[in-house]
Amino acid sequence: MVDFFIYNERLGIPIPAFNKEWDDYSKETQQMILFHWEKIRGSIPDRIKDLEELINEKQAMLSDEGDFNKSCELNSEIAELASIINDLWLWYRTNQDISEKIHM
Repeated sequence: MVDFFIYNERLGIPIPAFNKEWDDYSKETQQMILFHWEKIRGSIPDRIKDLEELINEKQAMLSDEGDFNKSCELNSEIAELASIINDLWLWYRTNQDISEKIHM
């Protein structure tokens, strides 16, 4: 399965990385890929929850921060975490139709 997914450091999950068109894979390979993707996809809500906890921690730090530069840094970190969450939700939803093929 390693050949079909590449770990994305920013997102914290492996994402699909196919080297040919989907229909060029055998049905057996497609099924293996889909089952593996379903495992990855199932971990996305937990990953999002972890990132939301980090955001909450940084927001708490921000509320007590008196230094303007540090406040800007914390705001930037919060924005990046929120962007990662958004991208994870996109992966989760965009590939939902792929996951549904498993059950067909």
